[in-house]
Amino acid sequence: MPNRRRALLIVFLLAMAALASVAASLAAGSLPLGYSDLWQVFRGDETGIVAEVVRTLRLPRALAGLACGGLLALAGSLMQVLLKNPLADPYVLGVSGGASVGALAAMLFGLPLIMLHLGAFAGALISMLLVFGLAHGDGSWTQTRLLLTGVIVASGCGALVALMLSVAPEHQLRGMLFWLMGDLSQGESSWPALTVLALGLVAVLPFARDLGILARGELSAQALGVPVARLRILVYVLASLFTAVAVNSAGSIGFIGLIVPHLVRLAMKSSAGNDQRLLLPASALAGGALLVTADTLARTIVAPQQLPVGVLTALLGVPAFLYLLARQQR
Repeated sequence: MPNRRRALLIVFLLAMAALASVAASLAAGSLPLGYSDLWQVFRGDETGIVAEVVRTLRLPRALAGLACGGLLALAGSLMQVLLKNPLADPYVLGVSGGASVGALAAMLFGLPLIMLHLGAFAGALISMLLVFGLAHGDGSWTQTRLLLTGVIVASGCGALVALMLSVAPEHQLRGMLFWLMGDLSQGESSWPALTVLALGLVAVLPFARDLGILARGELSAQALGVPVARLRILVYVLASLFTAVAVNSAGSIGFIGLIVPHLVRLAMKSSAGNDQRLLLPASALAGGALLVTADTLARTIVAPQQLPVGVLTALLGVPAFLYLLARQQR
C-alpha cells in the first residue's frame, strides 16, 4: 500500500508538472506575462491584447503540445509493453515516418483535411504492420530483428518523403519542410488531439491489467487467459491512431515515445511495478509536459525566430537513445 501511494503521488506530481508547463508556455513569449495577468485573463477581467494573445495564440498551441506529447508517449508505452523492448517507439520503428508519408501525400495532392487525417492513419498502420510482420521471425520478436526492420522501414519512408518534397510546388515546400521538423504553430485545432488522447486512455485502461501480464511474457499471458491476439490488434490500431493524430497536429516529432515511457518506468519501478493502470497515464502526462516545455524553449531561445520543436526533442532523444542502446547491449 505505501508503494501504491508513492506511485499515485508521482502521477499527481506529473499532473502538476503538465499544468506548470502549460502556464509557463502561456507566460513566455515576445509579450511576457505574469501569472497574475493569466489569472485575470481566465477570470474574464482582461479583454485587451493580452487576452487575445493568450486565448487565440498561446493557449491552443500549449494544449496541442500537451495532447501530442501525451499521444506519442502513450503510443510508445503500448509498443514497449507489446514488444517487451524499451527501445520501441513510433519514431524509431518507422510508424511516425509512415504517418508523415500519408499526410504529405494528402498535402501534395491538395486533398481535404479529412483525407490528411486518414492518410496519416493509413500510413502509420501500414508501417506498423510491415515492421511487426517482418520482424516476427520464428514466432517471437527479437530486439535486433525488430530494430533492424524498423530502421529499414523508416529509411524507406524517408526516401518517399524526399521524393514528395522534390516534386512539391515551390509555394508548398517551405511549409512542408518546417512541418516535417515539428511545428506546433498550427495548433488552433487542439481539441481533436485532446479528445483522442482522453478517449484513448478510456479505451486502453480497461485492458491495462492484461497489458501488465503480457509484459511478463506471451506464454504466461495465454496461460492466465489473456486474449493476446485481440490485445495485439488493439495495440496496433491505437498506437497507429495516436501517432497519426500527433503527426497531423504537430508534424514529425521524434523520441518522445522513446524517452518518456522508459523514464517513467524507472521512476515508478519500485512503487508501481508493472501496473499499467498507473504507468500509462503517467507516461501521457510526462510526454505532454516535456513537449510543451520543448516548444516553449523552441519559440523563445532565439526569439523572434522560432525553432522547429522536433529539433529540440531530437537533441534530447539521440543521447538518450544511444545510452539505452548501450545499456541493452551490456
